[in-house]
Amino acid sequence: MASPHLDHHLQLLAHLRSILVALGEAEQIPDESHALFLERFDELISGLQDASAPLYLGQDLISQVFHRYPQISHLVPRDLLWFFGGDCLHFMPEEEIALFQELDERRYAAEAQGLPFDWNQEKQLLALPGDSSKH
Repeated sequence: MASPHLDHHLQLLAHLRSILVALGEAEQIPDESHALFLERFDELISGLQDASAPLYLGQDLISQVFHRYPQISHLVPRDLLWFFGGDCLHFMPEEEIALFQELDERRYAAEAQGLPFDWNQEKQLLALPGDSSKH
């Protein structure tokens, strides 16, 4: 059974895949190489679901999205950059990396105490200005 954390990222990958499919349907890119890229993307999703995909495969594919499809780079969920890490972190500013580090620390603390953790809710709390993010 996948964790809520993994499920969240699988949903984001599915969303990104739908954007990539729409890009191909709009005929904005060469079809053959795009079809092969989508196959690798599907392999990543499948591999993450059964825990056989190494994270570096995700790093490679997400980085390729930025290089192959710069027109949609602003649509890549930032959570995926943090999830895969490595070269993906080059696409994140320092402030954003600090936010995700804090999120991970909160998630690990909640898990250690056996408490539920809502990634999206915590991310919203951290994004609040000033001391209003404290709870």
